Amino acid sequence: MNNTARETILGSIRSHLAASAPHEEHPVNRENPVILSKTPLDIPLAELFKRNVEEVNGHCIITTDVTDALRQIITDLKARRIAISDDGNVERWLSLTDLEIEELGIAPNAQDSFRFDVGISTVQVAIAETGTLVLDSVHERHRLVSLVPPVHIAIIDASRICETLAEALTLLRNDREISPAVTFITGPSRTADIELTLAIGVHGPQELYVIVNEST
Repeated sequence: MNNTARETILGSIRSHLAASAPHEEHPVNRENPVILSKTPLDIPLAELFKRNVEEVNGHCIITTDVTDALRQIITDLKARRIAISDDGNVERWLSLTDLEIEELGIAPNAQDSFRFDVGISTVQVAIAETGTLVLDSVHERHRLVSLVPPVHIAIIDASRICETLAEALTLLRNDREISPAVTFITGPSRTADIELTLAIGVHGPQELYVIVNEST
């Protein structure tokens, strides 16, 4: 690497660090030194979560009718081949949409996952302050449903939305021992090269739709 390229990279890093808020600006609990969230407390967690999902180029619908939301999204996408995680609720909701589905795959294997237009999964926990989905592999079989098809539709109960990562991990741990494979999803798949050029959908779904179920 020549000096010009090195200085360009270091200059980019310096400018991004300068734009970041100093660590000291975040309130810290001295007895439990974890940076505390500065998220607004005057809006519901579901609304905060929706806002942050959309900030990272995701789509989010808060509803009491999951079936109608699925019908709306799948119709708009014109999707005909759908893969779902091995969860009875997802299959039931999908059957109630009365959509014409060419192929329905339930927890397809790795090779078959690539031929589906849409993957639908439930989500065990969500983090409001970052718009992040947390999928536990014990519940989500097969988790490739959320990682391989070009569109991922995720369904989360509003009661499972936490404010912070620490709260989300605590909730997972309270359910049962956390499984060896936990997937964190924040927006569509994205990656960037050394010049910080962003590309969407290179290593996973190009689009993410989240349905927040307020009926439970």
